[in-house]
Amino acid sequence: MTHKQIFSAVAVAVALLFASCSVDPKSSGNPYEVMVVAEDSLWNSDAGENLRSVLETPMEMLPQPEPMFHVSHVTNRHYDRITQLFRNIIVYKVDPHYAKPRMQVQRDVFSSPQVVMTIVGPSAADLASYVKKQKQTLLRYFSVEEINREATRLAEKHNIAFDKEVMKMFGCHLYIPVDLKKMKVGENFIWASDDGLSTIQNIVIYSYPYATRDVFRREAYIALRNHFMENIPGRSEGSVMSTNDNFVEVTNTNIRGNFTQEARGLWEMTGEAMGGPFIAHSQVDTISKRVIVVEGFVYAPNKMKRTMLRRLEGALYTLELPAEVQAKKEDDQKEK
Repeated sequence: MTHKQIFSAVAVAVALLFASCSVDPKSSGNPYEVMVVAEDSLWNSDAGENLRSVLETPMEMLPQPEPMFHVSHVTNRHYDRITQLFRNIIVYKVDPHYAKPRMQVQRDVFSSPQVVMTIVGPSAADLASYVKKQKQTLLRYFSVEEINREATRLAEKHNIAFDKEVMKMFGCHLYIPVDLKKMKVGENFIWASDDGLSTIQNIVIYSYPYATRDVFRREAYIALRNHFMENIPGRSEGSVMSTNDNFVEVTNTNIRGNFTQEARGLWEMTGEAMGGPFIAHSQVDTISKRVIVVEGFVYAPNKMKRTMLRRLEGALYTLELPAEVQAKKEDDQKEK
């Protein structure tokens, strides 16, 4: 699965200049970390404050506030052979030769995988206004990069046994982290989780018949989710997973040309003080006329959950529907 195939659906609505080169060093830093290179005078101005505020926007639908990105800062003097290896870099600077602010993006300049985004403008005031206007573009761009990286890693190394079970039941491919080894198979339902003690990461996949677009209404989605999540028991007798109706957001998007309903929200166990965040994608299997849902959810009491949930989100984007699997087979046969 190529980088383009994994996430061709997301387009950044701004003119960016891309360049790449072949490099050997592995990038440093953790997922969802961004290092900003800027002089102190700019970083401590409104322009710096606005950029920090954008990058530290709280991630939606988490039980506790967590920023979308962890932000660090270095000056140009400390932008050296070590810091240049960072995975996500924003070079932020004033240059009076520019008539208006602009962005430029380069990939794999000093390490791989890496993005170096340069944001430059004629004055600090211009930059302060510009980054506020480009908030969604900035957040989307770096989020997409991180999701692509995780999906690419999973395509190369994943839980093979789970993928085989998914293929047997649904005719799909779905690549999940190798540490999600525990698996439960039900009727049109597969659940995988890790062996975490204080935290538990989970992936589920299930399907149901597709009749009309009404199944993609928020209320219908919640009812169907609650039905299938009864397969996941709580610790006490009779306790099962359900959805917190007050905290569910449903939006429509497109992944590799396939209509996708994305749902984000909070889950809970009936009768127990257990819960956490989830993200789910629902897509139509045009061959079998059914909806296939893939979901990642996390249980991590008293811990930060953003990075864990984002990791599972990357796995959702590896789903290859039966029509995609069939098209690949046909392409392979033509090449032979």
